[in-house]
Amino acid sequence: MSLHLWLLLVFCVAQVAVGVWISRRLHGAGDFFVAGRSLGPGLLATTLIAANIGAGSTVGAAGLGYRDGLAAWWWVGSAAIGSLLLAFTVGPRMWEVARDHDLRTVGDYLEHRYHRGVRGLASGLLWLGTLAILAGQLIALSWVLHVVADVPKWAGCVIGGLVATAYFAAGGLLSSAWVNLLQLAVMLSGFLLALALAPATGWGEVVERAAVANPTHWSFFEGGASGWMYAPLLVPAFIVSPGLLQKIYGARDANAVRRGVAFNAAVLFVFAFLPVLLGTLARVQHPGLDNRELALPTLLMHDLPPLLGALGLSAVVAAEISTIDAILFMLSTSLSQDLYKRFLKPDAVDQEVLRVARFAALLGAVLGVLLALVLPDVIGALSIFYAVLSVSLFVPIVAGLYLPRFGTREVVAAIALGVGTLLAVQATTGGRGLGFVSPVLAGLLASALGGALAAATRPAGGSLGPRRTG
Repeated sequence: MSLHLWLLLVFCVAQVAVGVWISRRLHGAGDFFVAGRSLGPGLLATTLIAANIGAGSTVGAAGLGYRDGLAAWWWVGSAAIGSLLLAFTVGPRMWEVARDHDLRTVGDYLEHRYHRGVRGLASGLLWLGTLAILAGQLIALSWVLHVVADVPKWAGCVIGGLVATAYFAAGGLLSSAWVNLLQLAVMLSGFLLALALAPATGWGEVVERAAVANPTHWSFFEGGASGWMYAPLLVPAFIVSPGLLQKIYGARDANAVRRGVAFNAAVLFVFAFLPVLLGTLARVQHPGLDNRELALPTLLMHDLPPLLGALGLSAVVAAEISTIDAILFMLSTSLSQDLYKRFLKPDAVDQEVLRVARFAALLGAVLGVLLALVLPDVIGALSIFYAVLSVSLFVPIVAGLYLPRFGTREVVAAIALGVGTLLAVQATTGGRGLGFVSPVLAGLLASALGGALAAATRPAGGSLGPRRTG
């Protein structure tokens, strides 16, 4: 067994051990779902950064950088823009509503603001869509293990699912926040060392050779299939992501939300350059890879000394697993709190809800592995999730916070027309969109239009729904 694989296994065991140890502090569902609303700005920022730096922002973004160049910055850069908007708009307002009404999930908010039917509709859509992003993380892990030890795709997916499920199911958000601290330290040190030490020649020669191979390689706004067009897909998703909002629920106050989420955004703005540069380096030193998403693990495996290469590969594994636990958080809270407790057994006690949450995490991991075996690559899998997330949740959450007269009638129309338009444009154009209007942007515009039309045609004195945010 190679040194690289031994160190990866040790790191995986360490993550599980930390998660299980922290889980001893778990005293009930409140700790599992919202960490007892005790996270300060530092720990909140850590768990958000770890959730946001995953398969798409490492293996996927490096693959885009390998193919398209600097314009791939927009894949992670758009997440940074969305996070910055989240820090000073939706984030603090959602935290205040969650605190005042003891909300634990985004589904809780949708029912509080609109109607339990909206909660059920959104939770069902997101549960299915979230499986796609889980599959993307597992695919990335399988690429790493394939490069390191020729592990088949199915086995790599199973290993990743087992590690993240073990420590998340033990302690929920409380365990995840502390394990994410370990993961983040490994991630940042591993990627920075790879960037500094991997080039066989100076960076000046790397820049020149990349430009010769692809004249648009250093174009920032658009290059190949990458560029600013990622913004409509990703910016809204990072403002309303249930996984991020529910981590924000765990903050100790609104100021911790603003500071923690803003620091997370600042890190993402800078980090967005790292996978692009590593992908560029792989393009120069390993041209002609059949699978662009093998660019990062190939570079770390073959262009660094064994110990540093293992650290870099551990950074990739940390990125993927830290995001898997955020996804399991969405799946477990949605199934246990939004569907089971609300619709199947409203009188369920805390311990029963916890058991269902842990079962939901295991079920989600199994389904994610199965889906990962079908989907071909990381970016394709993540695009499915971000599309469904943006179109189904952006208008309901933002309008619910800022438009008091936006009620149940409007939100149902927004979701139905938005998702319907997304699917129609995706199917009829093969995902290309209509000119500069991507399927996601078309869905967002249709969602806003659907809500506006429903509001304009509401009968005078018509009900807005059972509840409104105060």
